[in-house]
Amino acid sequence: MDFQKQYDLVRSSRKVLLDYCATLTDADFLAAHPAFGRGSVRDLLVHNANTYQWWIGTHALQGRPDFTDKDSLTDIAQAVSVFDQVDVFVVEFCERFKDDPTATLPASLGEKKFLSTPIELFTHAITHEFHHKGQILSLTRQLGYVPIDTDIIR
Repeated sequence: MDFQKQYDLVRSSRKVLLDYCATLTDADFLAAHPAFGRGSVRDLLVHNANTYQWWIGTHALQGRPDFTDKDSLTDIAQAVSVFDQVDVFVVEFCERFKDDPTATLPASLGEKKFLSTPIELFTHAITHEFHHKGQILSLTRQLGYVPIDTDIIR
């Protein structure tokens, strides 16, 4: 399993999304919309970064949670910096598990404890990001922007 090649595709798609988000006004970047569970573009981006922290940083790499507080970000440049930090530990994950994608890893979600694998944790994190990427694009449409194509194949 070549986690790094797959993550490079995710990063390419994310860069397109973040570049698009840089065209939003700061007010729109922070604007909460009641139809979206996580509220704003900023909140959705932070949630995505924190999802990587939880599943990859905390579970796969056995680090301690170091979540980003959404209120600490006020513009897209700060969100880009958060994803730069995510990239550091995801690259470490890719290297560590490249030859053992089915290793058994302890994991938890709330009170539930279970065994997982690197491929399961990685797949969960990247599909979670793409789910919320779609929400971000829908939210920006509600704010009056014309969403762009952020698919991997575009």
